[in-house]
Amino acid sequence: MSAAASPQAGRQYRYQDQINKRRRQLVTPEGIAVPVTIASRGSRLGALMLDFLILTVGTYVFFLVLALIAGGLFEQISEAAEDTVSGAGEFLIIIVILFLFLARYGYFLAFELGPRGATLGKRAVGIRVAARNGGRLTPEAIVARNLLRDIELFMPLVFLMVAPTGEAGKFGIAGMIWFLVFMLFPFFNKDALRAGDIIAGTWVVEAPRTKLAEAMSTQGAVASRGSSHVTGAKYEFGEDELSVYGEHELQTLERMLREAQPEALSAVHETICRKIGWDPGAGDERAFLEAFYGQLRAKLEGDMRFGKRKADKYSESA
Repeated sequence: MSAAASPQAGRQYRYQDQINKRRRQLVTPEGIAVPVTIASRGSRLGALMLDFLILTVGTYVFFLVLALIAGGLFEQISEAAEDTVSGAGEFLIIIVILFLFLARYGYFLAFELGPRGATLGKRAVGIRVAARNGGRLTPEAIVARNLLRDIELFMPLVFLMVAPTGEAGKFGIAGMIWFLVFMLFPFFNKDALRAGDIIAGTWVVEAPRTKLAEAMSTQGAVASRGSSHVTGAKYEFGEDELSVYGEHELQTLERMLREAQPEALSAVHETICRKIGWDPGAGDERAFLEAFYGQLRAKLEGDMRFGKRKADKYSESA
């Protein structure tokens, strides 16, 4: 039995060793160390392929619907190569150009700037984009990492498609070398960073699916409205105390409670107490953080119902 179990144990050990090699510490602006796991190169490639599949299918459906609605205009545009296109035809051309632009850039920008920091492909494989400095993802970083995709991927692919043979084949060879250099770039560094990640200061990290909101809302100090099961203390926070943090800090606190690292929870507890002017104390950190999480979430959700949002601690409610 031990002989049969040995290969399985060996595989499990090697798998865990690979995971450990991808472990990193992400330090937030408050000085809190958050453990993260760098996404594997395979999962990143899989996410990219899924995203391109989604974009391809979406583009096909868009043109199919457009052809059903305005098929005659497409025929007019194709026949009027040198003639004047009607106003409706020009409008249709503008719609197509706008759609292609938004599909190429807007898809990645919109999803990665969202609260999950991940496109549909990344969500499917359980990874997300994170800022290496531990802060929130900025629009500048997301724009930079996605514009670099043109240089890394689209431009060399254009060379490969338009210049495959003859004299122009030299451009195809250059495009192939260019393509390979950038596609293999994540293999040249231990964090699997592509050029866009280096420019933007981002990581792609694992974000496994969890039922965090449900679990945290039905147990612990969240369920008991701020009361600790350990000490019996009841934690209640005022409007001013809850106003110091926003949605970004709430998400960070969620991750910390999910990881449940004792040292990290203690550091977060001390940081929040110092921020709101409480005496940190010791021994009841989990209950305090669960209560603060529940009441902060309730406040932010209540504000959102009235059209007010607070992105992070630096933002004013708007």
